[in-house]
Amino acid sequence: MQLEQEIHKVGGFLNLELLATQIVEGFISGLHKSPFHGFSSEFAEHKVYNQGESTRHIDWKLFAKTDKLYTKRYEEETNLRCHLILDNSASMHFPEMKGQSLQNLNKVGFSVLASACLMQILKKQRDAIGLSIYSDRYEYYAPEKGSERHRRMLLHVLEETLSQPKNKTETSTYTYLHQIAEKIKRRSLIFFFSDMFQDEVEEEKLFEALRHLKFNKHELVLFHVLDKEKEYNFNFGEDPQRFTDVETGEKMDLYADNVKENYQKQVEAYFDNLKLKCAQYGIKYVQADINASFNKILSTYLVERQKFV
Repeated sequence: MQLEQEIHKVGGFLNLELLATQIVEGFISGLHKSPFHGFSSEFAEHKVYNQGESTRHIDWKLFAKTDKLYTKRYEEETNLRCHLILDNSASMHFPEMKGQSLQNLNKVGFSVLASACLMQILKKQRDAIGLSIYSDRYEYYAPEKGSERHRRMLLHVLEETLSQPKNKTETSTYTYLHQIAEKIKRRSLIFFFSDMFQDEVEEEKLFEALRHLKFNKHELVLFHVLDKEKEYNFNFGEDPQRFTDVETGEKMDLYADNVKENYQKQVEAYFDNLKLKCAQYGIKYVQADINASFNKILSTYLVERQKFV
């Protein structure tokens, strides 16, 4: 399968796992070894064999060349637990589209594929994976497990997430984050995908819920998912446009250029406030543009994992 081919068909991915594997392998091949030493569960380096150790990993070919005993050191299994939280509210289905490709994803499509990529790289590290999905209800929860059967089940759930029609209803994110926080008991690395569209009243409640997620010494990474070209730069051309609120259905007709400057000022102020509050509460903030590559997502995992373990 080529990365350029269509990956969305009748609401679902053609092969989410295969595409995620290709993206992760491409990312790994581009890594410099030094910043992420020990990343792979494959062979890492040699160390001198000490008498009394198991002979299982002695490199006999190297012994034949050097007449010295060395063992191959592998990345050890860890007990790292990772929980993915996916915001599947109506606003995450912007922009609306019938088919998606790697170069043409909406916010939930980007988040689903990014989650699948994280699952693939977590598999390589033998880390346990859990998943929560919410919209106007708590759609799905699975605790952290490391088995292949569990991972495939989560991939299936992600595929199904895209195939379900989304009603235009408002979502109280903080309600479900509190519920998720109650379920994650053991210390975990949490990745939260959301576009963070909240009104001012709900914003305070949202950060209370995010602080709840931090309560049991969890490390929390917020992937702020957005279509930067449209939702930040507000590039909709010079023609009159009809804008529809994807959660309430409210419509507004206007010329985008007439409000662009004021819109950008308010959005920039809102984003700056998000970053400030995340820093205040010890939450890692990462802006995730759906038109960019997945390298930032995967690099964030590697950096946070090294800090976590």
